[in-house]
Amino acid sequence: MLESIVSFITKPFVWLGGFFGRLGAILKAILAAVLVVLIGLYGYFFWTTQVWNDFDPDYAKAFANVTKTAGDIPEPDGGIVSGDAPDAGTKSDAASSKSCRRSQIVDATANLVDFNVNENAWISSMLLYKLGFFGVPWEATPFFDNKAAFQRGIHQAVQRTSVELVDSLGRVRGTSQVDKNLQKARGDLQFNESTWYFSLSPFGPKTPTPSFYRSAVRDLHKFNHRLEKCDAVFDARADNLLEFLDRIARDIGATSAVLRERSENYNSGWFDTRADDRFWFAYGQLYAYYGILTAARADFEDVVRERRLEAVWDELEQQLRASLNISPFIISNGAEAGWLMPSHLATLGFYILRVRSNLIEIRTVLDR
Repeated sequence: MLESIVSFITKPFVWLGGFFGRLGAILKAILAAVLVVLIGLYGYFFWTTQVWNDFDPDYAKAFANVTKTAGDIPEPDGGIVSGDAPDAGTKSDAASSKSCRRSQIVDATANLVDFNVNENAWISSMLLYKLGFFGVPWEATPFFDNKAAFQRGIHQAVQRTSVELVDSLGRVRGTSQVDKNLQKARGDLQFNESTWYFSLSPFGPKTPTPSFYRSAVRDLHKFNHRLEKCDAVFDARADNLLEFLDRIARDIGATSAVLRERSENYNSGWFDTRADDRFWFAYGQLYAYYGILTAARADFEDVVRERRLEAVWDELEQQLRASLNISPFIISNGAEAGWLMPSHLATLGFYILRVRSNLIEIRTVLDR
């Protein structure tokens, strides 16, 4: 019996060895080269999907130390038009140097994109990720897709933030002028997530996805550089903050609904191969919004102080940070009361609802 099993397992390899031995020297060299390339590609793919460079759940603390309202709105005569807060966008003592405050939201957004495509490889557009597991999408398997889902969750938050920067935060309310750098960054960040160097439809070479995202990072930094020279606008008004938080609440609310649907309708425990995708996408979204919302507190420091939002904002940041402590080795989607196979989706969904509740509470105060 044992000999039959061993024979069955080794038979394909014996056949391949015989086939390879009958080939000519040139074909052997070509096949050996292809094999070396494939081994190298798969080795790189396995490494990049398992190693998360510069992942730090406490990264948002860098923005928490900044407590000055971002930006200003220079008037034609060189004065300052403040937002709702009287100190918004105050210049430095040396007025002639025209030094204004950079936006922490823009910095946080740029850093998150840099984390996705420079500190780490962008998994979703890699050739072997697109090819899947013998044609089966990696999302349908329990392997090598967690980091890709995490990156896409971050990117979802980044895309949402870039839209708000263009539509309201990066220009004066009531004007039609759109900042050129923010607009270009938004366009680049909306680019397809899975484009490789070559495509069959339409046929021909392509600019890969990470190149567009890296371009967005450069434009975000250009905006902040211009903002520091008072050549750009960051409108730190209470109504802009209200709209920004409202969009984020809707964004994570949609993610909460996805988690709930999967948790309620599938109870396969450790064997739900789709649960990890949902979990890590939501985790990436919370990871990104932790930094973005901490940065928003710094950018709207005067509004937060005047509306006495410190306590509820502290609670918001604490809930976001606490959600990042949930990082199990294997994602389980079992019954909520299960002790062997718990429901990690339901647990993360609980934190998302807590964060959303804090956002709605802040929004209610701002809307008074």
